[in-house]
Amino acid sequence: MYELRTLNNGGRCIAREIPDRDSISIGIWLNVGARYEPEAISGVSHFLEHLLFKGTKKRSNDDIKEAIEGRGGAMNGFTAEEFTCYLVKVLSRDMDTALDILSDMVLNAKLDPGDIKKEKTVIKEEIKLYMDLPNHHVHDMLMELLWPDQPLGRNLAGTVETVSDMKREDISGYKKKYYNPANIVVSAAGNLAADRFFASCEKYLNAARTGPKSSYKKASAAQKKPNLKVLSKETEQAHLAIGIRAFGRDDPDKYSLTLLNIILGGNMSSRLFRELREKRGLAYEINTHTKKLNDTGAFLISAGLDNKNVIRSTELIMKELKKIKEKTVGKDEFERAREFYKGQLLLGLEDTLDQMLWMGEHLSAEGKIPTPQEVVAEIDKISPDDVRRVAGRVFGDRHLNMAVIGPADKYKEKNISEVL
Repeated sequence: MYELRTLNNGGRCIAREIPDRDSISIGIWLNVGARYEPEAISGVSHFLEHLLFKGTKKRSNDDIKEAIEGRGGAMNGFTAEEFTCYLVKVLSRDMDTALDILSDMVLNAKLDPGDIKKEKTVIKEEIKLYMDLPNHHVHDMLMELLWPDQPLGRNLAGTVETVSDMKREDISGYKKKYYNPANIVVSAAGNLAADRFFASCEKYLNAARTGPKSSYKKASAAQKKPNLKVLSKETEQAHLAIGIRAFGRDDPDKYSLTLLNIILGGNMSSRLFRELREKRGLAYEINTHTKKLNDTGAFLISAGLDNKNVIRSTELIMKELKKIKEKTVGKDEFERAREFYKGQLLLGLEDTLDQMLWMGEHLSAEGKIPTPQEVVAEIDKISPDDVRRVAGRVFGDRHLNMAVIGPADKYKEKNISEVL
């Protein structure tokens, strides 16, 4: 299904031909993100992502946008803990144009001092915006509890202070260090000819200077007791987030953890949704998800609920965690979760953009790409006993972390601590 090629300078390219589509999606991935940053320039990966859209040595910001949008395409970028991605989705006829522009942005960004000055204001407003959104900021608080005093516990965008103090040489030095072929993956899916795509990659990326592969300090998992952080704020609704450290993305139990996530809070049939929302009406929003990183991970639970229901909801969540690690999931519930995962996986890969993201993330993070069929085969090997075993592994003697935003006078921090 996938064709992989290594360029002469060491960059890796991956393609999937999907002839019955009109589109092609292309992403240039860099194996560098927020966890690679020194604390003094926290947020530099995200800042750099913004700046690459501002222009290159031969293209202005308008030139970049108009060349893609003027042909009916769309472009974007995003920053994560372990990688950064610049992407486009265009008609297949425009593959060369899209690849030319993306590679020009990545290799030849101008990093104009005037653009840096303006973008500082934009990013600081973005940081303040998300701090004003309790359902978003509560997760930043939780990351600080899960990984204190290390890059994984910091806001991806940095702080108002680090962004304000960042200099052009900080940004350009960071780019020069990490934006090299050893850290580059180019991923494409859609109506393309793989050989032609690889030839275009060689053409547009051959000027990239070689450099070292990125590295990071492994996450520390030391924790002696449950952690709780409460931000008292006059909100109409309390927002809580609970996190338990899990394991890395390549762990043998990763698919069992995915099924555990679905059973507990991954959809409207899940246990927490039924118990807190359907049966008791305690929460409008209640869900779980997993964070998978190279060397660590987390199982996360979040809820938005009436302020007076924080203690009761936390008790019920703890009850469900205890229950699933002590009692094997029933056959019918297990099969529903398994079929949900397989269905969502296959449905989610129908679009060329989703295919590109799937290939790019796996190759960047793991150095290999499983086919959907291989994943389905692994899911079919899992049993209800595996889910219970992994629940015990994650929820057993590992300490919980919990962040809450809301009017603290409506509940007592001491009572929440006692529940944890």
